[in-house]
Amino acid sequence: MGKSTAAADFHRLGVPVHDSDACVHALMAKGGAAVDAVAQAFPGVVSGGSVDRQKLGAAVFGDADELRRLEAIIHPLVGARKHAFLAVMARRRVPVVVLDVPLLFETGGEARCDAVVTVTAAAFVQAQRVLQRPAMTSEKFQHILAQQMPDWEKCQRSDFIVQTGLGRLVSLKRIRNILKIVQSWQGTHWPSRPRR
Repeated sequence: MGKSTAAADFHRLGVPVHDSDACVHALMAKGGAAVDAVAQAFPGVVSGGSVDRQKLGAAVFGDADELRRLEAIIHPLVGARKHAFLAVMARRRVPVVVLDVPLLFETGGEARCDAVVTVTAAAFVQAQRVLQRPAMTSEKFQHILAQQMPDWEKCQRSDFIVQTGLGRLVSLKRIRNILKIVQSWQGTHWPSRPRR
């Protein structure tokens, strides 16, 4: 959909961003905090000290129980890093932060946010982008879509929508407008008060 590009635009405009996907990559890279636990739970998926994401994907693909077992390892670690990020930003009194989170609505994460921005694109644009990823197949793509809330529903439940696929300048203008609006809001979740 262009979520990573939109998050990068927020960052370029001075907004700190916590990227959950990047956090997962770091946790499974060499020396990452999840490597040993993933290796124990899924023998054979670690090589050279890091998790081989293709092997791990093959181990959990289409198996809800195995996916839940992986999530039980990864989600608490990502959550701890997100909370640490928010604590630092609160101490710095940063007025706006962005949490770049996949499956936000599916996990109930929107309840902990003052505003939700959904990044969307036409279905053919999304398919074109996703199918260019290494080791991605149409079957995997359809499986991923089946795990997600329909795009129209996410858009309906969001406070803001950024339409990608219309050019970077259009998206960037929308992101700037969102920032102007939210900077005048009094949040209920943010800014949080730092612990002393």
